[in-house]
Amino acid sequence: MQHEITQRIPLLDGEGNLTQAGFARRLLPVYDRKKVRGGLTRLKEWDYYYIGNDRFGLALTIADNSYMGLDSISFLSFEGKPWEVTKSPMSALPMGRTGLPSTSAAGITASSGKKHAILFQVGEGKRQLTAHMDGFKDGRPLDAQVTLTGEPEESMVICTPFEKKAHFYYNQKINCMRASGVVRIGEEEYRFTPEDSFAVLDWGRGVWTYHNTWYWGSASGLAEGADFGFNIGYGFGDTSAATENMLFYRGRAHKLSQVNFGIPMKDGREDYMKPWRFTSDDGRFEMGFVPVIDRASCTDVKLIKSDQHQVFGRFSGTVVLDGGDRLEVRDLFGFAEKVENKW
Repeated sequence: MQHEITQRIPLLDGEGNLTQAGFARRLLPVYDRKKVRGGLTRLKEWDYYYIGNDRFGLALTIADNSYMGLDSISFLSFEGKPWEVTKSPMSALPMGRTGLPSTSAAGITASSGKKHAILFQVGEGKRQLTAHMDGFKDGRPLDAQVTLTGEPEESMVICTPFEKKAHFYYNQKINCMRASGVVRIGEEEYRFTPEDSFAVLDWGRGVWTYHNTWYWGSASGLAEGADFGFNIGYGFGDTSAATENMLFYRGRAHKLSQVNFGIPMKDGREDYMKPWRFTSDDGRFEMGFVPVIDRASCTDVKLIKSDQHQVFGRFSGTVVLDGGDRLEVRDLFGFAEKVENKW
């Protein structure tokens, strides 16, 4: 039985531990940075947006990982011969000075450097995302202006403890937002329209242990003519109180139990570009996944190591809502990833 948090509570107690482990359908636990006790160099705060359709996608990140700041812009093209470009300038020892908000529901998140700037503005029922980077692709700059609307009433919120005291993972995923706007790379222009372009926010705050491996999958779009999406994932922390697996249909969240990522193997290693298979222990999430492109990156600078495979493609299968209704999902564009970090 998964524990659901149903009322507004402080996220942390006086010793920096979670007051409750579990899940919620809204951002009910209140995050207060001043209550963190697990070591400020282990505190990680980030806002990540992915905006996409079945032709192209844009990802924007602002992260303050205490000893290391990261701003990232990715653009992906899924048509013809798929391609992607990612630029991720880093900074040393921001230690919270980035000033990421304590809530996802309002505020301004901004970060910039000599050749780039990223700005997230949240309020009045919309999210405005702006980004610029010099020399993004073949010497050409990238400029993006995107507006997100139609935020659903319910989302995925998870409070997960680690075994180590005062370490925790607090996260919200908001799927199925509608996107409008434009990305320009030099003279090339890519337009998002709310009819077929959707966005997800990955909003995270937490004190992490050093070595972690996680699996995450997400998609937003239409199923049987209505807004539909899902969030699936596992791999770190103590998830005995709740998983972060959830369906979203017509603005409502439907809670899932365990979901397994079936990544194909070849010669003892993951073969990410072969079809994947996802299954759940309760039979409510049965999905195939046909990859289109693997946004792979590996960074190894002694104490910091990151091996990432974020694979974009099409999901097809069946899901079962809380009331027992079954939905058919066909060629829903999204992504699934495996990430190992020592950070």
